[in-house]
Amino acid sequence: MITSFTAARQRVLAVLGSLSMYRLVLFALIALAVIAFVLSLFGVIVSPTPLELVASFLVLALVISVVDAVAQRILRLPWRIESSVVTALILLFVLRPGVEPSALVGLAIAGAVASVSKYLIAWRGRHIFNPAAFGAAVVSILGAFGAFEWLGTSSAWWVGTPVLTIPVAVLGLLVLWRTEKIRVVLVFLIVAVATSVVRQAVQAVEFDVAFDVVTALQFAVLQSPFLFLGAFMLSEPLTLPPRRRQQLVVAVVVGLLAGWPLSVAGLFTLGQERALLIGNLVAFAFALRGSVRLVLERREFVTPTAQELTFRAKGRVRFLPGQYLELDVPHHRPDARGTRREFSIVSAPADLPTLRIAYKNGDQKHPSSYKRALAAAEPGATFAVTGTWGDFILPRGDQPVLMVAAGIGVTPFVSQLRQLQATGQQRDVVLVYVASEASELAFREELAATGVRTVVFTRDEPAALPSHWSWAQGARLDADTLERAVPDLPARHAFISGPPRLIADLAPALQKARSLTTDAFAGY
Repeated sequence: MITSFTAARQRVLAVLGSLSMYRLVLFALIALAVIAFVLSLFGVIVSPTPLELVASFLVLALVISVVDAVAQRILRLPWRIESSVVTALILLFVLRPGVEPSALVGLAIAGAVASVSKYLIAWRGRHIFNPAAFGAAVVSILGAFGAFEWLGTSSAWWVGTPVLTIPVAVLGLLVLWRTEKIRVVLVFLIVAVATSVVRQAVQAVEFDVAFDVVTALQFAVLQSPFLFLGAFMLSEPLTLPPRRRQQLVVAVVVGLLAGWPLSVAGLFTLGQERALLIGNLVAFAFALRGSVRLVLERREFVTPTAQELTFRAKGRVRFLPGQYLELDVPHHRPDARGTRREFSIVSAPADLPTLRIAYKNGDQKHPSSYKRALAAAEPGATFAVTGTWGDFILPRGDQPVLMVAAGIGVTPFVSQLRQLQATGQQRDVVLVYVASEASELAFREELAATGVRTVVFTRDEPAALPSHWSWAQGARLDADTLERAVPDLPARHAFISGPPRLIADLAPALQKARSLTTDAFAGY
């Protein structure tokens, strides 16, 4: 059952992987805005009106784009129109749209504050707060204190309406599936909805009115912005900590505060965007890290179709063996997959400040704009790393481990095995290495030096295998061959790394393992 779900999840991820995470969020928000406009046009949504939606978005997009462009020019950063539009679209759903001059000025101020916060409220080049939440909170709090009373906008979260529930849920699910944050946001939703229901029950007793749990649930799910807040704001990678358990703590904190907005001095409440900002501070406390620069030193082919890039890190890099980084490669006219990609780290923490990544060349006839830009980079080129993430980490203790690597998916295992070797740790590990042919086995010397027993699945027989390596005689990896190669499979914690489609094909073969952890990459 678990492996069947894993296979299905990886097949969907393979499809969504054709778009970068940021581009998918942009398209999902555009789709949601179009749906809202159509519903408003036909009177299904009474407020805001179509004109208010269009005017508000244009003001937000213009102001945020201009402020971003100026700031990025001053800081000598590449201009990111996608980031500007995403912030504008989120604020469109969070603030009260309008066409009156006071409302448009209020929207402009919120947009400008949101944009400026990316650069002024930052740690080592990485913004601390969700920009849209910060802009909305500033305008609302200033209004609560009597400042700018003439402004015609404030936090409204009008996206939390029953007619938009299904579009938000469907589009949000696509985003969460791509970012692999479904479990984190699900925890947030459970906590927020449960807290909201309890709050409604307490208020019913306080004011001596009838309480109906079904009605309370409907209000919490259909008439609150929890779905939108979780899917499009809480899930933002740049304001989440690197480990899942830390992300779950943030989800619980935001869920409690959003579900039961606390009053501050009787002037405003800690609800919705303020709850998210507090969650951002908790995430920041978990991971005091920022943007790191990597200087390219050299590149070399590790197989006929895969190459490795070696960098020297400028700044403090912190990662655990098996984690991945996000590499930003700005370039002109990026395609639908954007300018950022995730790469498993090949090198071990013990190798720092040297840091290595590897990737498969893929389609040479129609390569992505990102891959063309990365291929054109010369030694000395500098790139930004927005952070390191992931829970593809070996369990503590001495539990036996099975590593299943599909092609270039061996990269996180190289990092883990090198770190074990560098620190002198002894671990019962079996590596099953799957490749299309023997020439596609990358990092053979490094893996052989670790002394780990390795079973190779290739069509042709590799030459000069080390004594602790064996070839599967050209067999295809399936449940039977895996059990023969690893007889004690039920006692091992299985890790599998590779492209989503291949992981989906191999997951059923691991159904007898003690547990299963996957690491998928969607292509570059």
